[in-house]
Formats: sequence, C-alpha cells, structure tokens
Amino acid sequence: MEEQASLGSFAAEHLPPTYPQRAPWGTAQRLRAWQAEALDLYFSLDGPDGVGKGPRDFLAAATPGAGKTTFALRLASELLRRGVVDRIVVVAPTEHLKTQWADAAARVSIRLDPAFSNRHSSPSRQYHGVAVTYAQVAVKSSVHERLILDKRTLVILDEVHHGGDALSWGDALRDAYRRATRRLSLSGTPFRSDTAPIPFVEYHPDENGIRLSRTDYAYGYRRALEDGVVRPVIFLVYAGQMRWRTKTGDEMEAQLGQDNTKDITAQAWRTALDPEGDWIPAVLRSADRRLSEVRAQVPDAGGLVIATDQTAARAYAAILQQITGEAPTVVLSDEAEASGRIETFANGTSRWMVAVRMVSEGVDVPRLSVGVYATSASTPLFFAQAIGRFVRARRRGETASVFLPNVPQLLALANELERQRDHALDRESDGDEWDAEEDLIDAAEREDKASDALTEEFTYQALGSLAHFDRVLFDGKEFGQLATPGTPEEEEFLGLPGLLEPEHVHELLMQRQARQTRRRHEREAREPKTAGADGADAAPQALHRTLKEQRQLLNSLVGLYARQSGEPHGSVHAELRRVCGGPAVAQATVAQLQKRIELLRRRVHS
Repeated sequence: MEEQASLGSFAAEHLPPTYPQRAPWGTAQRLRAWQAEALDLYFSLDGPDGVGKGPRDFLAAATPGAGKTTFALRLASELLRRGVVDRIVVVAPTEHLKTQWADAAARVSIRLDPAFSNRHSSPSRQYHGVAVTYAQVAVKSSVHERLILDKRTLVILDEVHHGGDALSWGDALRDAYRRATRRLSLSGTPFRSDTAPIPFVEYHPDENGIRLSRTDYAYGYRRALEDGVVRPVIFLVYAGQMRWRTKTGDEMEAQLGQDNTKDITAQAWRTALDPEGDWIPAVLRSADRRLSEVRAQVPDAGGLVIATDQTAARAYAAILQQITGEAPTVVLSDEAEASGRIETFANGTSRWMVAVRMVSEGVDVPRLSVGVYATSASTPLFFAQAIGRFVRARRRGETASVFLPNVPQLLALANELERQRDHALDRESDGDEWDAEEDLIDAAEREDKASDALTEEFTYQALGSLAHFDRVLFDGKEFGQLATPGTPEEEEFLGLPGLLEPEHVHELLMQRQARQTRRRHEREAREPKTAGADGADAAPQALHRTLKEQRQLLNSLVGLYARQSGEPHGSVHAELRRVCGGPAVAQATVAQLQKRIELLRRRVHS
C-alpha cells in the first residue's frame, strides 16, 4: 500500500483542471470549483464502508469541456490513498479515448494499460488498472468480471449513456461490474434519445409517472460559461433553395427551413448536404473564411466538419482541399490509425479535419474553434455531443463558431444548448415527436433493398442547391438577415474578432446587424443604376431565371418576416396575396412577385 499512498491527492493536484490542454485563464492549477464541490459531495455521502468512504455508485454530469477526466482521476487517487480500492478500470466509448485516459492518468502516477485485450487474464503487474471500451466488455464480460473480483476496483464509466447502446451491452456491463467496489459514472449528456436503460443509473418517477434518471452532481453549460470554463457558441445558420427528384419522378423545390412537412424538410436537408450541389461548397467557403479570421488571433485554431457517412466525408474533404489548397485530416472510423490521425491533428496547426458522425464523440481536440454541422443526425444526445467538440476553453476570449443548416429541429436544439436534461425510460404518448435522423436512416435502408430498385422507376436525386446566410443564433437570440454568401452583408458576421470577451458578444452582434442592414440599403440603392459598358442597360436575364430568383427572394423575406412577427409562413403569403393581388407564388408573374417583395421589405425594415 506504500506505492498507492503516493498516488493520492498530492499527485492529482498537478493535473490541470481539464486534461489534456493547459488550464484556461483565471483557473487554479488544482481543482475548479465544481470539481471540488463534487468531491466534497462524494465523500460526504454514506456508502458500504461508512461515512467518508463514498457511495458505491455516483453519477456526475458535467458539460463537455468542463474537466470530467480530471475530476474522475482526482477521485480515483483519493480512493487509492484512503485504501478503499486497489485497482482502476476505465470504460470508454472509443479506442482513441482509451489512450487519452491512459495519458491523463499517467500525469497523476496512475498507470493504466490501454492495450489490455480480452485475451489477457489480468493486467501486467506494473499497471494499476486498464482502459477498455464498451465494445470490449460486451464481447466477453467474464474477462472483465475477473478484473474486479481479483482486487477491490473502482470502475469509471466514461460517457455512461453508451451502456444502453444495445441490450447486449447493458447486460454485459451489469454482468462484468455488478460486484465492483465502486462505480463512477460520467457523462456530458446524461440522457439518451431512446428508452434503453443505462446500467448503474437510478431512475425515479416524476409527478407524471415518467421514470427519469437521477444525477448525483450536475454541472451544466450555463454555469460553466459563467465560470469561464467553456466557450460561448455562435451559430451561423444557412438557408437556401433546394431542388430534387423523388422516387416517383416528381421534381420538387423548397426553401430550406420553411414551414414544410417533415418529409419535405428531410429531403430538402438531404439535398443541401449533397456535395454535388452549391450549398455545401458555399457553406464550407464561409466556414473557412471564419476560420481565417479566428486564426489571425489564435494561430493554431482548427475546424471540424461532421459528415453523415464516409462517402460524404471524402467528398467534403476534396472540396475543402480545393478551397484551402491544403488536404484536411479525414477520420472515417474508430480504428487505430484514426486515433493516430486525431492525435496528429490535435498537436498540429493544420486547418481542417473531416469526421463521420459516428466518431464525433471521440474527437477531442481543444484547438477546434469552427465547426460545420453537415450531418443528418438530429437527436438531442448527438447534437450536444457534437457541439461539445468546440466548447473547450483554453484562454479567455475564445469563441466557438458552428455553421448549421436551417432545419427547425437543429435550431431548437441550438437555442436550448444550456438546457439540463434527464434520461426518460418512458415516453408521453402524444405521437408528435419526429426524429429526422431515423427518417433518413429508414429511407436509406429502404433505398438499399434490391426489391425497391426493381419496383421503383426512379430513385431520389438531388438536382441542385443554393446557399444563403440566414441569421446568427447566440444565447437564444437571433441576429442578422438574409444575405448571399461572399457579400459584405455576410462578412459582417464571418469577420467577428477571433478573440472576444463573452460579455461583449451580444453587443457586437447588435452592432454588426445594424451595419449589415446599412450595407444592404446602400447596395440596393446602387443596383438600379447598373448599366452596360456602353451606357446601355445590361442584357436582361432569361425569364425562367428571373422568376426563380424572385420566388427565392420572396420566400426568404417571408421567412424573415415570419420570425419577426410570429406568424406562420402560410398566413404571411395569404396576406400578401390579399393586399397585392395575384395568384399563388408558383403562378405569379415577375411584376406580381416584385410587388410583394417591396411590401415585405418595407415591413421588415420598419
């Protein structure tokens, strides 16, 4: 026990409040306030060994980037020092995080073996424990049960919600660790989007009988932001016009983000994410422009594009290489070489990394400052984990900029970033919940079936997409208005300073919105005077192009006015027809559309 006594709180005091990067400005080189609070709470609770030894199970939920690893290792050191446990086992979601845990533990003289496999009966004698994945435990739980029976063991379950990913996983975890001396469950998002129970988490009914998870200590994004522990997140939202062909051969057109049906919204979203269209390249160019602005003050700042699948990830990487002249790092799976690529990117200064959505939780790179959410996933769990990749604070004034498609589900999640959630084992039976991710996955699975290919005359096909900057979301408020990418109006928000005090973000966004409006008025005042080089009017556009542009502009203004007034899009269109006359948008002439546009512009500007 002499060796273990040296592993106690003294060694852990040398670990920064959040590993692996150095502590943010204003924090001590020991523990953050929340970490000290959580430790005090743990050791104030009764347990199987009495007061002062802590409970058998403890669930700590802390927002991504807050320093859960440091808290867990400090607790592990204390339990070793007090003689409560003799071995440490860490269960992580990915291979990459296994290595990260082992590196962090080494900083406090706890030696974990990340290479431990199911072929081994026990760790080598020079190790104090092992780091394994949930998948490893699920394959052969008996190996991991022996580990906790041989010695008194603390099991740290990192991102414990993964324990409910499959019934077999939950059963294996319970079999392996039900007799562990101590279990510490950690999560940045202690909930799931389904009703699969999370092992070793307690559930209690609320006033409606819905069984909710019970968290022993919670440290949310709002408090972490106030403490300067995480960065504020600025969401840059992009809309645009989408065209696609359905499987019945019909050509469809819709504005991304309008009040469409769930099917139309899902297909418009899918069209926007198609690398063959213009939406993705335009958004990636804008994101790279934003990254350049940040790197002017934070030279090692990096960006991450989260893609739906490997095909899209490779295509996005090719577009970024054309834009930047630099090949981005591409992470396609949770394999050994993927972990090495993440580590190389984390320690370097290159601009971009592209990852499929399945590995976003394992992408833990503190220098990430700009993100592009180019995936069809829309569950609260995935969204919170994805945004968590960008919020780690290293120095005061850093902000995170995340580019989002104008999809109602995503905007709702962005506006509720600080919301405290619990995992529910039961569902209210209102039947109205929609999961776009499930819809798209189901659609993809249907399209992959040979029987469908034989019976359908057509397949879904993206025909074209255009991007427009729509607005900025920050702290639940909206700023800015519709602008074409590459214009000075969009630049007002892409050119925000790379370092910005959190209390000044709102004020600066208000100023940029006013400047954007002024620039637009000045540009529109000049446009009618534009003429050809010989003084004659420029050649008119083809009628079908003019109609398309006018419809697109009208739809965008309707969306902007609907947000300001709170009226549904359909009501705004109906009122415009009543006041201005004429048929529905699809049958209206250029003059009729222009009349409605002018009316809406006056209302929006007023």
